[in-house]
Amino acid sequence: MKPPFKAPKSPYLAPFRGGRKHSSYATRPPKGTPKKRVLKQELSGLCDQIDDLQRRLYAEDEYAVLLVFQALDAAGKDGTIRAVFNRVDPNGIHVSSFKAPTHEELEHDFLWRTAKCLPRRGSIGIFNRSYYEEVLVVRAHPEYLGAQRLPPCESLEELWQKRYRAIREHERHLAESGTVILKFWLKHSREEQRQRFLARLTEPEKHWKFDVGDITERGHWDDYMAAFEDMIGATSRAWAPWYVIPADSKPFMRIAVARLVIEALESMDLRYPQSDDARRAKLKEMQRLLESE
Repeated sequence: MKPPFKAPKSPYLAPFRGGRKHSSYATRPPKGTPKKRVLKQELSGLCDQIDDLQRRLYAEDEYAVLLVFQALDAAGKDGTIRAVFNRVDPNGIHVSSFKAPTHEELEHDFLWRTAKCLPRRGSIGIFNRSYYEEVLVVRAHPEYLGAQRLPPCESLEELWQKRYRAIREHERHLAESGTVILKFWLKHSREEQRQRFLARLTEPEKHWKFDVGDITERGHWDDYMAAFEDMIGATSRAWAPWYVIPADSKPFMRIAVARLVIEALESMDLRYPQSDDARRAKLKEMQRLLESE
């Protein structure tokens, strides 16, 4: 039997049980980080490693992997997912993106819409946003709760604590059932977001990326930072760790994510299935038949 999954050690690993302020998490890469060209070359090799490890995951067919990405607008979630997993066989990976809930989704509990998209054994599932929106966006905009028609609750704080508990129990159940979970907060600075928004507005080919609502959400920056801090403290656990990745440099951010994914997959001791004596004898017989044609 394989040992239980252990969260990869990293300077970006959020403490289990909280106690760390959001302002203490870096948004810039550490001093001495190689230049962009070098990072891109390294990422190419890391992508090949992820592809190889995913093939083993698929062949072994014992575990599933769930990667959760959360961030504010313009942090680079889409580009990171694209860059890190572009070599992986599409049969073994699935990306689910979650935006504002539909009418049907609002008729269910807040975990329902993501539960339908959980990865099966042997595959990697990526959540581009997730059930964590219910303690991030909804916390910054409690008026959204009106559409959810929830049972009475004494206070909003009680509601958030109930949701944290539901998430912890949900993730623990998944982990105990064979799903390895890694969660990434891609954290960029307010100034970096401003610069990226300006680029979208001043470069015509990037206009499609900009939504007028982005500026409205930017006005809730402090609310979001407080929500992220509480959320990570309440839900970073050994079986479902949070990693707060500096996102002001996209090349560095992608390298940091890729390294952690590789370390997690390698820790699973993934192996191609071995044939027993009976199967080897059968395969040998098939070989002889083909060779004799």
